[in-house]
Amino acid sequence: MSASVTSLSRRQLLIGGAGTLLAAPFIANGVARAEGEAKPFRIAWNTGAVCSAPVGYAIEKGIFAKHGLAAETLTFAGSTEQLLEALATGKAEGAVGMALRWFKPLEQGFDVKLIAGTHGGCLRLLGWKPAGIEKLEDLKGKVVAVADQSSPAKSFISLRLALIGIDPAREVDWRVYPGNLLGLAVEKGEAQALAHWDPDTHFYLKDERYVQIATNLDGEYANRTCCIFAVPGKLYREDKTTVRAAATAILEASAATAKDPRGTAEVFYNAYKPKSGVEDLTAMVAYHTHSHNPVGEALKQEIVLYADELKKVQVLKPSTDSRKFAERVFGDVFS
Repeated sequence: MSASVTSLSRRQLLIGGAGTLLAAPFIANGVARAEGEAKPFRIAWNTGAVCSAPVGYAIEKGIFAKHGLAAETLTFAGSTEQLLEALATGKAEGAVGMALRWFKPLEQGFDVKLIAGTHGGCLRLLGWKPAGIEKLEDLKGKVVAVADQSSPAKSFISLRLALIGIDPAREVDWRVYPGNLLGLAVEKGEAQALAHWDPDTHFYLKDERYVQIATNLDGEYANRTCCIFAVPGKLYREDKTTVRAAATAILEASAATAKDPRGTAEVFYNAYKPKSGVEDLTAMVAYHTHSHNPVGEALKQEIVLYADELKKVQVLKPSTDSRKFAERVFGDVFS
C-alpha cells in the first residue's frame, strides 16, 4: 500500500508535541528546499533484520523522498560498537537496531542520539520440550544457547530470570553459538534452550519440539520498544530538521506496516530479497508491534526503565544514573 500523511495515528503525531511537524515544508538549516532537491541520508542496517522492513518500505514507496531525503541503506555486519562508531563519526546519518544491544556501548560514551522507537517484539526464549524445558523456572542450572555474550536476547531473559529469583549470572550457563546454529546446539543436547531473535526464532518455532517460553511482548513489555532509530550526535545538534524528517518517514512507514503487514512484506521482499519469503515476513511483521513508536518523553521514560533493569543484571554499571543516562542518549526532535 502507499503510505500517506494520514496513516500516522493521532497518538504518534502528538507524542512529544509532534502534531504540527507534518504540515511544515521540509527545511534544511532554516532554508526551504527547492522542489526535487533531496538531501542524502544513509541508513545503516542489516538486510536480514525483518524488523527493519518498514525502512525498506519507506525508501521504496518514496516516503523519505516526500520528506526531502534521498535515503539509501548501508548493510552493516560488524559489531555494535563498530556500528555506533560509524554513526558517531558520520559514516552514516542514521541506523536502526536493538535497544538492548546499544545501551552498554552508549553508556561508554558514543556520541549517538536515540530518536524514536520503531517497534516492539522480536526477542524470544525457546525451550526444548524433550529436555523438559517449558517455563522460565526450568532454566535454573541449565544451558541456554545465545549468539554472543552481549546478546540483547540474553540481556532480556536475564531480566526475566532475575524477577523470579534466578541469578542469571550464576545459575544459568550461557553458551555462544552462531545464530543459525543455535537450534543445532539444542538438538544435539549441548543446550536445553535458546534465546535469540527473529527471523531465526520464527523458523525454529516451526519445529514442534520447541516451546516459546518468553518474549519481549509479555506483560509490561508489550508496551516497550525493541528497536530504535538513532542518529549521530553531531547531526542531531546541527540539523534537527533533517533528523525530524527521517524519523517522520520511518514513523509513517511503521504506521503503514501496522495497518498492512503483507503490503510491507511484499515491498521489502521484492526490493531486498531477504532469506525469508513473503508469507513468513508477513507473519513476523504482523507479530511485531509496529504501532508502538515512542518519541520524546515517552522514549526517554522507556530508556530509564530499561537502564534501571539492566543495572540489576550487571549489563550497565550499578553507579550509572538511569535518568542522566537517558537524558544524555535520547534526542527529541518533535517538541
